[in-house]
Amino acid sequence: MSVPASSERFLAKARGLPVDEVMLDLEDSVAPGAKPAARELAVAALRDGGWDGKLVAVRVNDVTTPWAYQDVIAVTEGAPGTVDTLILPKVSDPGAVVWLDVLLGQLERSAGLAPGRIGIEAQIEDAAGLAAVEAIAAASPRLVALVFGPADFMASIGMRSLTVGGQPAGYSFDAHHYPLMRLLVAAKARGLQAIDGPYAKIGDADGLRAAAASAAALGYDGKWVLHPAQVDIVNDEFTPPSDDYARAARILEAYERATTEDRRGAVMLDGEMIDEASRKLALAIVARYRRGDDPPAPPDHGGLRTPRTPRGGDGAKTTPPPPGG
Repeated sequence: MSVPASSERFLAKARGLPVDEVMLDLEDSVAPGAKPAARELAVAALRDGGWDGKLVAVRVNDVTTPWAYQDVIAVTEGAPGTVDTLILPKVSDPGAVVWLDVLLGQLERSAGLAPGRIGIEAQIEDAAGLAAVEAIAAASPRLVALVFGPADFMASIGMRSLTVGGQPAGYSFDAHHYPLMRLLVAAKARGLQAIDGPYAKIGDADGLRAAAASAAALGYDGKWVLHPAQVDIVNDEFTPPSDDYARAARILEAYERATTEDRRGAVMLDGEMIDEASRKLALAIVARYRRGDDPPAPPDHGGLRTPRTPRGGDGAKTTPPPPGG
């Protein structure tokens, strides 16, 4: 959930939303003249707490601005130990991530925090950033996620659309598929989460649902939202249906039985051959659930995250996996 740090009302409301991560934004949602005041409000909100059960992030200004270093220093020294990650926008080359890594290391020592305590999420927002995304993904051990920034990216390549995250008229395919896939591969190759950016047309529920469903199907771990009305839609689309969960659980059980009892590396299940690759696909599905009473957890083969309650189960609201979580 992206929240302008300049709004005390929005900051207060964000505490109660069913999201995994709240991002206090000091960048694009804050006017240049309001940035110093927004920085103070962000520090106060961090000190006040009330973010239990959520990851807390701050999006600082990009490294080319005069505000970036002040943002980083203010939130780490002003409210030490309260920030899980800093989101660095407009990352066009690895040097920006290295700069933030070095500065955070110095600030952590000064504040008495454990080295590496604060993670980094790098936002890829232009053609240069996408062209260098593999190097950016490898720039720091602090990195926990790559985030797609659709608005600036669309502008950087001259895409003919005025809807952030939307599709341009006149193009017959998914205009965002290439950047989303390239960012996804770069993130997963380094063990990072991949997060889709926002859909800005708040009243267009169908457009948001289509964008969220596409990113979730591709393998993204989550998606930014800009308004409370978008939360449930994104949560729903990033929660695999209960039928998918049940199928994944049966695959894990059948494969476990085949390899341990029958000493076979492949077995037929419902007319389909399953093997080690099938097990990995099944683990990816069950990894999106938190452990709950319904359905029962499938066999744990190592490296499995706690399962989530599926859509169609007990009706509990669920959320996409958080960066770094």
